[in-house]
Amino acid sequence: MMNLSSTMNASGCRYCVSPLKQLLHTTNHHLRFRPCSPSLFSSSFNNLKLPNFNLLLTSNSFFFTMEHLWDRSGMNTNKKMVEHLQQYGVISSEKVARVMETIDRALFVPDKTPAYADCPQEIGTGYLTACFAMMVGPQGRAIGVEHIPELVASSINNIEKSAAAPLLKKGSLSMHVGDGREGWPECAPYDAIHVGAAAPEMPQALLDQLKPGGRMVIPVGNIFQDLKVVDKNPDGSISIRSESSVRYVPLTSRDAQLQS
Repeated sequence: MMNLSSTMNASGCRYCVSPLKQLLHTTNHHLRFRPCSPSLFSSSFNNLKLPNFNLLLTSNSFFFTMEHLWDRSGMNTNKKMVEHLQQYGVISSEKVARVMETIDRALFVPDKTPAYADCPQEIGTGYLTACFAMMVGPQGRAIGVEHIPELVASSINNIEKSAAAPLLKKGSLSMHVGDGREGWPECAPYDAIHVGAAAPEMPQALLDQLKPGGRMVIPVGNIFQDLKVVDKNPDGSISIRSESSVRYVPLTSRDAQLQS
């Protein structure tokens, strides 16, 4: 019997199933974020160390601007972007590098934007979910959760143009309209949960949906935020550590998201 693991990424969260020993390992840079930068994506992967995990839940989210001192010049291809992240030690896993080279970021950002620059864009729709799905492969499952139906439709359209399209067609990658704060109970428990917006406090629903032995990466706080790495131990107890200071938009209700 196949052991399927799951990961969730909600609207803040993205969830995926993954058979990985390690997704990525994070740098210690203190970053401020806007929508999705490759460094942030890599940082999330670094923390989601998933031995024998097959299922990941993920979702679309907005990030605040990230500012750092890395040189952004000369990155005009997806491959160069990945090589840049490897050069600075953001990506240490060859599998992560292969996945990020395979999923072309230009398919997921607005037109006429520097798709391969290591900087945030106005919105990243479906990008993380597609990457997570490629990490876990066809035997796993990646689930994206987003409040706004139009963003879910846009994510699906973007993914259909990417290398992750066969996984979407097969059903091992799926996008859903929902409240990321509540997770996606239908496929719980999850091996890994990635939350892409800042919760004012740790969401109990997500803790409940995390499998013993699983890990969640979530920004927590209001004005001052920390990227938390949450491990559910085999006995069901929870261990939490802070990875770095970050700045995300809030994990909030659909109405509040539409008004922001």
